[in-house]
Amino acid sequence: MISKRIIPCLDVKNGRVVKGKNFQGLQDVSSPVELGKYYSDKGADELVFYDITASFENRALFTDILKEVASTIFIPLTVGGGINDLTDFDRVLKCGADKVSVNSGAIKNPNLIYDAAKRYGNQCVVLSVDAKRVDGTFKVFAKGGRENTGIDALEWIKRGIDNGAGEIVLNSIDTDGVKGGFDLEMLKAVCDISSVPVIASGGAGNISHFVELFKTLPKVDAGLAASIFHFGEVEIKDLKNTLKANGIPVRLI
Repeated sequence: MISKRIIPCLDVKNGRVVKGKNFQGLQDVSSPVELGKYYSDKGADELVFYDITASFENRALFTDILKEVASTIFIPLTVGGGINDLTDFDRVLKCGADKVSVNSGAIKNPNLIYDAAKRYGNQCVVLSVDAKRVDGTFKVFAKGGRENTGIDALEWIKRGIDNGAGEIVLNSIDTDGVKGGFDLEMLKAVCDISSVPVIASGGAGNISHFVELFKTLPKVDAGLAASIFHFGEVEIKDLKNTLKANGIPVRLI
């Protein structure tokens, strides 16, 4: 069985890692360079770097900080924020990213996923979806969760996979930062239609939430979290040891 991945997420704004609740009320946490190296040394399987205001502010991603983060870690790095065309893909990959995450850019240009997968390979293209319940259905939100696109999330994810996305990151806005557990209902709906790896994001509050995630939804490939790692509430080593003790395969260092 393939090992489940544990992925810390660095939400970066103005060069600093920040964290909020339901995508609101952001507070300063730390330096992305220091945190990235810490997680790399402590056994994280991958690292995600989001420039969370790049799309909203209609600008390119901060590449200077990204280069510094990439140069200090020894695990795969996924980067997103302000990715709108193939030149953004090229620029981010040249800065040291292993995979590129698209969200608002793909909504504006649905051909972006297909074009990027064709040029760089499916394994390089990650479709990140910020989804929220609206009138009993899952809808896609853009610009850091600020804008309801009206797009059905499951249809959008299926289309992204058909166009060549090699991985899906599902960010549940409903559970983001609440620490009440992952959005299992939304994740199950995505796993049921996905033929590529699914990464769960939003809601982790303690180690048991990860155990529940992988036990309940074996098709989920990875758990992504931010604040519980940033604020030292959960150590990656302790998390992985507990997962292993519960029969969930993980990579130990």
